[in-house]
Amino acid sequence: MATEGIEAVFLTTHNWGKAAKFFQSLGYELDFSTDHNSGQLRNGDGPYVFIAEVPEDQEPQTRIVLKVPDADAFRADPGVEVVTPFEDTHYGTREMTVRDPDGRLWSLQAPAEN
Repeated sequence: MATEGIEAVFLTTHNWGKAAKFFQSLGYELDFSTDHNSGQLRNGDGPYVFIAEVPEDQEPQTRIVLKVPDADAFRADPGVEVVTPFEDTHYGTREMTVRDPDGRLWSLQAPAEN
């Protein structure tokens, strides 16, 4: 089974409010925000942007999230380095982390098990 393309862009920031306003000025609309300085923005039918605030001692990161319809049926090709296998997340999905040949981390996200 292959991925189904880009589902989201996950960003960390030092200022949730400024980052959200930046994307809103580019046409994104706030889908929801949490009570811990994070939230999701959408622009049409494209991938959503999820932004989470991190402490100043952490460097802001960007991670692309690829959609996987079924974590149990997914088998990584031998050319894909699996950093962490599918694990349940606190936000109701299952997520795997893989590394590309240049060392970048990518997230594979699947629905939670029923």
